[in-house]
Amino acid sequence: MSSVWLVPDGLDGERVDAAAARMTGLSRSRIETLIAQEGVRVNSTVVTKSARLRGGDLLEVEVTTEPRVAVTPSVVAGIGIVHDDADIVVVDKPAGVAAHPSLGWDGPSVVEHLAAAGFRISTSGVAERQGIVQRLDVGTSGLMVVAKSEPAYTALKRAFKTRNVEKVYHTLVQGHPDPFEGTIEAPIGRHPGADYKMAVVAGGRHSVTHYAMLEAFRSVTLLEVHLETGRTHQIRVHMQAIHHPCVGDPTYGGDPVLAARLGLDRQWLHATRLGFSHPGTGEWVEFSSPYPDDLARALQLVHS
Repeated sequence: MSSVWLVPDGLDGERVDAAAARMTGLSRSRIETLIAQEGVRVNSTVVTKSARLRGGDLLEVEVTTEPRVAVTPSVVAGIGIVHDDADIVVVDKPAGVAAHPSLGWDGPSVVEHLAAAGFRISTSGVAERQGIVQRLDVGTSGLMVVAKSEPAYTALKRAFKTRNVEKVYHTLVQGHPDPFEGTIEAPIGRHPGADYKMAVVAGGRHSVTHYAMLEAFRSVTLLEVHLETGRTHQIRVHMQAIHHPCVGDPTYGGDPVLAARLGLDRQWLHATRLGFSHPGTGEWVEFSSPYPDDLARALQLVHS
C-alpha cells in the first residue's frame, strides 16, 4: 500500500530523500532504502535520491516495502522530522502523542515512532526514555530534540540542565495579563489534592517563566514564552497562577465554553522555536515550527 503526499511550495527544489523524510516522518536512511528498492515515486515515476522536487508534485512512498515498518502500529501519522543527522533528530510533535511510553499511557509516543520509522536512537537513559533529553506534554505540540548518539545525549542533557538551550513557546491565554510583559518566578510541585497535576506550592522546585504579549484580542492574549527552567506543566501552572490560564486547558483553569467555541480539545500551547549548541559541531542551531491546524483555526476565530 502506498501513501501519497502533495509537495508544498515550501519544499520546492528540495532533494527527494530530504523532503520525503520530512513529509513522511521516516528517517532519511529509511527513505534512501525505499528509493533503492524503487519504493518512492514522483508523479508516478521512479526517482533517484538526488532528484529535485517541485511544488505541486505528487510524492508516492511505498511504506510496506519493509514489513518491519508496515506492520508496526507505532509509526505515528503527523509526526514531522525537522532535522536529522548522525547526532540528533529534531521532531515536530503533534498533540495527542507522548514523548515516551509511561505507566498509564497506552497511546502513541515519539520514542516508539522513531524506532518503528528506522531511527537509531541513543541507548542512554532508562529503557522507555532512551535518547529523550526533553519532554512535551501529550496535549502540547511542537519541537523536541532526541539524541541519536551517546555523546549527543550527554551533551544535550548537560545543556538542558545548565539552561544553555533556548525554548520558545506561543500560548493563547484567557484575559489580558497585567503587565503584558513579565516574569513569573514561583516554585512548582505536585498538587497536594490531585497527584495527576502540578501546582505552585511552597517547597516546590524553582521555576522561572518569561512572557511577552504578541497580540491582544477582546478576551484573550497571544503570548511568547521563554522558559528558564523546564518543570512539568510549567507554562500551564504559571499561567493559572497569574489568573490567565491557557485557552483550552480545563485542568489548569481554562474555560471549557471558550474552548468549545474555538474548536479546541487541548491547550493552545505550541513549542515554536528551539535553539542549542549542536552536540557534534558545537555550532548554535535553531529550529522553528508553524502552528498546527487546530491552533491556527482557533487563532483565526479570535481574530474575527
